Amino acid sequence: MKLADVLRKECIVANARFGNKAEAIREVARLAKESSVLENVGEQEILAGLQAREALGSTGVGKAVAIPHCRLKSVTDFVVGLITVPSGVDFDALDAGKVKLIVFIIAPEVESNKHVRLLSLISQMLLTPKVPGMILSEQTPDGVYDTCVRDQDAEIGEREGAARSLIHVFVQSEDVFRDILQILTGVESGSLVVVGAENASVYLSKLPLFASFWTDEPSNFGRIIIAVVDRKLSNEIVRRIESVAGDLHKSTGVMVTIQHISYSAGSLGT
Repeated sequence: MKLADVLRKECIVANARFGNKAEAIREVARLAKESSVLENVGEQEILAGLQAREALGSTGVGKAVAIPHCRLKSVTDFVVGLITVPSGVDFDALDAGKVKLIVFIIAPEVESNKHVRLLSLISQMLLTPKVPGMILSEQTPDGVYDTCVRDQDAEIGEREGAARSLIHVFVQSEDVFRDILQILTGVESGSLVVVGAENASVYLSKLPLFASFWTDEPSNFGRIIIAVVDRKLSNEIVRRIESVAGDLHKSTGVMVTIQHISYSAGSLGT
């Protein structure tokens, strides 16, 4: 799935102003109805879905970005829209900052895996340095649309029948883990799972022979992300991991291994 396939030009507004979050959410519902995809879906149904999602926790993800979204039984295809709010609006964001970019998703209830991947792709795009500023500088819906879809590499898709690779990412930092998981979630992989793991130091520190090496309690965070991906995407995935973890040949706390698969069948839900 590419952003260009689901970002609807009729659902883009530049330079909006809102008094509060509730007003912004109401405008999202109204604007979503501008798409013919939702012609048989009531505005109140969309609004109720958005409000129910916000009740679970704010979709203001930080760094001036909010991604309100909902899944509805009556929706048959994805509708993505975008509102720029240069002056900002309080959105109960995770970092308590004002939101200036609102990207919304109205999704089919049965397409949960695609919904998750779309959320990941959008958040990666908006949390990339310089991209939010470029979008905010646009004065027209066409300009906003062109800026969002200009980099088609923002989407990593899967090629039908392609050879596959098995990727293991070992992570010892919780913050980096979240970023890397988000990157891999945006890939249409055959499977993606996370396995809990403990660092060897947790056990070594309890052995008398090695106890003196740790004066403080050693870090206990460890995760292994396992994904099956199109082999041709392996280098791009490593590049993206290094964009958040640093040069893998020089940094510590993250290790990536890639193995070519001679056979694979089936898939796992996200």
